[in-house]
Amino acid sequence: MTGGDAGGRLVRPFTLTGGRTRPSRADFTLITTVTACDPQPDRAARPQPEHLRILRLCARPVAVAELAARLDLPVSVVVILLSDLVEADRITARPPHPVNLATPDLDLLQKVRDGLGRL
Repeated sequence: MTGGDAGGRLVRPFTLTGGRTRPSRADFTLITTVTACDPQPDRAARPQPEHLRILRLCARPVAVAELAARLDLPVSVVVILLSDLVEADRITARPPHPVNLATPDLDLLQKVRDGLGRL
C-alpha cells in the first residue's frame, strides 16, 4: 500500500474511515459485486474523495477484491467505505450466486471435457 499522494504525504487507512474499524454491514465478501447507481440520488451529501474514486470505478460491476487492488487499500477499509455508499443509496451490492455442488451442471462439464480434448 503506497497511500501517498502527489505531495508525498501518507494517508493512514483509519483516517479514510473516520477511525472506524468495522463496517456497518457484514454481508460483503471478496467476490461481492458492487455497481454505482445511475443516476446518483439528489439528496446525497457530498462524498469524500475516496468515495468518488469508488463510484468512478463502480460505473461497471466490479468485485470488492478488485476495487481494493485498484485503490491500493486494504479490503477492510474498502468494505467500510462501500458500506457508507450502500447506506447512502449510491451503490448496489450483489452477493455471489450460490453454487450447488451436489448437482453438477452436466452440460458445462461436457463442454469442458470437449474443450480439453481439443488441446
